[in-house]
Amino acid sequence: MHEKRILHRNNLFYYLKVFEMNTNTLLGHLVDITSEGMMLISEQPIPTGVVYDLRLEFPKNIFGVEILDFSAHSLWTKPDTNPELHDTGFQLIDVPFEHILLIKRLVSEFGFIS
Repeated sequence: MHEKRILHRNNLFYYLKVFEMNTNTLLGHLVDITSEGMMLISEQPIPTGVVYDLRLEFPKNIFGVEILDFSAHSLWTKPDTNPELHDTGFQLIDVPFEHILLIKRLVSEFGFIS
């Protein structure tokens, strides 16, 4: 299925850790993000078609927040250019406006436009 992304994703200098909240296990590292979607890189393939409850940890306090909890639906996965890693695309689900502001701040603090 071919999907056309509307928002340009911004790559991050620092790959932030993303945990699966129910098990508190590291799911992967954030590679890029918009207010609607993100891509993780991981050592193991992440199953697609699954809604995950996730926790993103910031390397420093941003707007008084050090973690961000949200849900995301895994849409696709593919091998990374490094054959030992996998890339997975997610659609963010019902992100509150306050979280969108944090994501924009995150991109401005730790990202660059590719």
